[in-house]
Amino acid sequence: MYFEDFHVGDSFPVLKKSPITRVQLVKYAGASGDFNPLHTVEEVGQKAGTGIIAHGMLVMGMASQGITSWIPRKYVQKVNVRFRRMTFPGEEIQVTGRVLEKTADCKVIGEVIAMNSKGEVKVAGTFEAILPSRA
Repeated sequence: MYFEDFHVGDSFPVLKKSPITRVQLVKYAGASGDFNPLHTVEEVGQKAGTGIIAHGMLVMGMASQGITSWIPRKYVQKVNVRFRRMTFPGEEIQVTGRVLEKTADCKVIGEVIAMNSKGEVKVAGTFEAILPSRA
C-alpha cells in the first residue's frame, strides 16, 4: 500500500458491526476499566433517563477499526473524533470513511463516521496517515 494508491474522494469499505450487546458492554468495561454503571446497570440508566448506553470509546474503537481495515495501523498517525449521539445496546454500527486531502509529505487526511442503521451519526472525525511512496 502506497501513498500513490490513494486519491481524494476514495472511500474505504463499509465496516458493519454486529448489534451491540450487554455482554459486550460488560467485557468492554472490564477491558477499559470504565465501570460506570450507566453502561451496565439498567436501573442506573433508567434513573438517568437514557437507559443503558454504550461506552463512547467502544464506538471510537469501532471507527478506528474501520480506518485500520483500510490503512495498516503502523501508518495511522492521528485519529480525532467528536461524539455526536449516545449509542445503545442493540444498535448496529456502520463505519464509513474517505480521503479528504493528500499532502506533499505523503500524508493522507480523511474522515471517519460511525453511524447506526438509521443513519444517526454516533462518532465523526478525521484521521491522518503517513504512507510510503513508490518514488
